Amino acid sequence: MIRSRKTAVAVFVATAALALSGCSSSGGAQKDDTSSDGGGNVASTPRVKIAMVTHAAPGDTFWDIVRAGAEAAAKKDNVDLNYQGAPEAADQVNLVQSAIDSKVAGIAVTMAKADAVTPVIKSASDAGIPVTVLNAGGVDAWKATGAIGYFGSDENVAGQAVGTRLSGEGAKKVLCVIQEQGNVALDARCAGIKTTFSGSVENIFVTGTDMPSVQQTITSKLQQDPAIDRVVTLGAPFALTAVKSVADAGSSAVVATFDTNKELVAAVQSGDVEFAIDQQPYLQGYLAVDALWLNINNGNTIGGGSATLTGPAFIDKTNIDRVAEFAAKGTR
Repeated sequence: MIRSRKTAVAVFVATAALALSGCSSSGGAQKDDTSSDGGGNVASTPRVKIAMVTHAAPGDTFWDIVRAGAEAAAKKDNVDLNYQGAPEAADQVNLVQSAIDSKVAGIAVTMAKADAVTPVIKSASDAGIPVTVLNAGGVDAWKATGAIGYFGSDENVAGQAVGTRLSGEGAKKVLCVIQEQGNVALDARCAGIKTTFSGSVENIFVTGTDMPSVQQTITSKLQQDPAIDRVVTLGAPFALTAVKSVADAGSSAVVATFDTNKELVAAVQSGDVEFAIDQQPYLQGYLAVDALWLNINNGNTIGGGSATLTGPAFIDKTNIDRVAEFAAKGTR
C-alpha cells in the first residue's frame, strides 16, 4: 500500500482540534442544512461561515464522500458550511466570488481548471479570506493563489503507482478513460501511468455527464481494439460502466479505477473491478474545513508550505472488507 508520510497530519489536526475545542454538548452549534450539533462535542469558538466550492458534476457520488467529511468537520468546529458544486469553471468562479462578496470567514475550493479559478482565489486571499485548496489543482498550482494549504493526492504519482502495478501484472495495453476534458488532475493520472507502464497507454475522452454515451464509447473502442487488456477509469461510476462495456464488447479486458463509492467496493469484492486507487476524499473534505477553522481561530497552517497528501493507496482483495465497513457509512 502506498501512503505519504504527510497523511500523518491527520493526527496533528485531531490533537490541535481537541486543544482548541470546548466540550459544549449542544449549545455551541446551531442547526442548518449542512451542519448541526447532533448532541456531540462542539467547539466553543464563535460560529463562522465557510464556503466550499467544488467542480462536482451532478450525480457523481465521489463528491458525496468529500461533502460528508467537510460536514463532519463543520459540525465539530461550530461552522456554518455552505457547500456547492459546479462542473463548469465559469460557474465555479462565480460561486467563489459570491462567497467573497458575502464576506465568509474562509473558502475551500478545488482547482480542476486551475487557469480559470486562480484569479478569483487570489482575490479571496487579497481580501484577507483564508483559502484551502482540496482534491484538484496539483501539488504546486495552489501555491500561486495565496491559499494556506492543499489537501489531496499527487495525481501523477498516483498514476505512476498504477503503471508500475500493471507492468508487474504483465498487462500490455491500457485504455485510460478521461471523463472531463481540461481537468488537470485527470490528465495527470493518465500521464503518470504512461511514465511507468512497460506497455502502451491510449487515452480516450468521454462525456462524463452522459453515462449511456460513456458505455457506448468504451464498448466501441474495445470492439475495435481487442489488444486492450486493461481499462483504467478515473472515477468509480465510470468503472462500473466500463464493466458493462467489457461485457457488451465480449472483451477480456480487466477494469481498474481511481476512487471509490459503495457500489465500487462491492465490485472489487466480486472481482468485477480489480483494484481502486484511493485518495481518501472524506479526509480531503474534513481537512480543508478543519484547516480553515484552525487558521481562523489560532493562526495555524498545515503542511509547511507543501501539499498535504491524502493518497494514493491501493484498495483490492487484500483490504476491501475493511474498507467496506466504512463505505457502508458513506465515508470511503
